[in-house]
Amino acid sequence: MDRPDLSMTATPEQPQISGPHDILALLRAHAEEYWLVYHVLPVLSELERPRSIPEDQLGAALAYLEVLWLDSCRRAAETDAAYDRLAPAEAQPDRLLYEKARRYHAAVRRLRVATGHRVARRTRLPDDAFGHRHAHR
Repeated sequence: MDRPDLSMTATPEQPQISGPHDILALLRAHAEEYWLVYHVLPVLSELERPRSIPEDQLGAALAYLEVLWLDSCRRAAETDAAYDRLAPAEAQPDRLLYEKARRYHAAVRRLRVATGHRVARRTRLPDDAFGHRHAHR
């Protein structure tokens, strides 16, 4: 006697749980936000305060900020790649995390752009190092 395989079917009473791309997009956005808030912004804030860093240490602090920001751009590319994997077919009403992933990604993009403008005022990195190509989706 053959039994139907019910493990992969979703019924109206049981909406399909969010897919792995929804979860991956949320995790990448969270990781990028964490990096910006807890690594980049503290260094940037210190550099923005007048005379908070001794003159002889200013060059090293700016170089450190540049390294942090270049790593931020790599993380932004990873976040955007995860976001791009959210297929339109996943925009079904029964997707629990799809909308949250979209909103979180948009919020992290805004934080990325705002931080990038502040970093640009302090460093001499080329324009394409600020993730603007990732910001206008």
